[in-house]
Amino acid sequence: MVPTLRFYVCLLLIGGGAMVVARMSTIPNAVGTLAMADGLLFLLTAIDYMRGKKRKITVQRQPLAPLSIGRENPVTITVANSGPSAIAKIKDDYPAPFLATDEIKTAQVLPQGSTQLGYQVQPRQRGEYRWGKVNVRQLCPWQLTWHQWAVGEGETVTVHPDLMGLKSLTIRLAQATTGNLRQMRKLGLGTEFRELRDYQAGDDLRYLDWKASARRGIPLMRVLEPEREQTVIILLDRGRLMTAWVQGLQRFDWALNTSLALAVTALHRGDRLGIGVFDRTVVSWLPPERGLHYLPKLLKTLSPIQPVLQEPDYGAAIGQLVQQQTRRALVVCITDLIDPTASRELLTALTQLAPRYLPFCVTLRDPQVDQLAHSPATTVSSAYQQAVAINLLQQRQLALAKLKQKGVLVLDAPADKVSEQLVDRYLQLKARTLL
Repeated sequence: MVPTLRFYVCLLLIGGGAMVVARMSTIPNAVGTLAMADGLLFLLTAIDYMRGKKRKITVQRQPLAPLSIGRENPVTITVANSGPSAIAKIKDDYPAPFLATDEIKTAQVLPQGSTQLGYQVQPRQRGEYRWGKVNVRQLCPWQLTWHQWAVGEGETVTVHPDLMGLKSLTIRLAQATTGNLRQMRKLGLGTEFRELRDYQAGDDLRYLDWKASARRGIPLMRVLEPEREQTVIILLDRGRLMTAWVQGLQRFDWALNTSLALAVTALHRGDRLGIGVFDRTVVSWLPPERGLHYLPKLLKTLSPIQPVLQEPDYGAAIGQLVQQQTRRALVVCITDLIDPTASRELLTALTQLAPRYLPFCVTLRDPQVDQLAHSPATTVSSAYQQAVAINLLQQRQLALAKLKQKGVLVLDAPADKVSEQLVDRYLQLKARTLL
């Protein structure tokens, strides 16, 4: 039982009335009047509480879907009412580390009906969290008190990588399969034979199939498409630089989301995909496989991994890769760098892959550094910050330029934009048959 503002107002009025009585009569009469009025108020409050308890609404939180890190995950609560109109306050006991938006406060529940209330939570770290009960306060009929109780059972929820982003990417890839991919099945685009078609004016005669044309008696052209069943290897750094917080998430979480986005794209395109996570050693290695059935295994293996405060050993990771993967493959190393000196080991390790493999270095830039470098400086402090940011970006570009000179593909993008850009670059590589 939680008293309402109306209860305290009534209590205040009774006290004021008692003071007036005390001035007009003897003190014993005033005390007796005050006691009787307070007793009547508490009796009415108890009756009000019992009436409200009999008209209790039904509240139920819908089953929670797997939560995606960094996303606004919807939570739905169903409220059913079998009696008269009711006013309720509902507070869900979500895990403390989560950020909540549009949190439920007060709900007007119509008589003989049900309604759905919702809000969104945004997890900032992966892992398992304890979700508590739903706390409910319902206003009793005379509005003298609240009836308060908790419903449901506490449950454990798991925060995964960005599953929402993977779902939208899968839909986009499926749409592209029936649209844009058909445009790539043209003369000279790809190395894998697709079909024969009749010659059309302007076609390149280098793709004329002479034997088939002789058999059919008409000129036939070979239609090619990007080769399938190639191999993509992802090397995911979980070392010291990946522990930094960027745009509300750790850089490693952005890198993990990027790795899974590339994995979904490669598997959807029929390529074989393998992934290794490393710091001083390779802590997790999944050998190349093909097919979308491989994705749940990737999620189960990668989701529990967290970054550590250790300097990564790029040479050891590349060395194990060379032993595990002898055939040519696209090797995508997702990491971060500072300058040519601090990143010398990364530069040396990746340049050793060319030309046997196709090395691809993906670095995740902090958007805040870009903002500081390009914002106008209005104070001495901001000018100093701008100078530092510009120097960091210049040193970064020098290191990336050295990689390009050694035949390493490079993508340097803001952490929150890198997934989309990497997927586009991969599709371009496939279309140009560079793998």
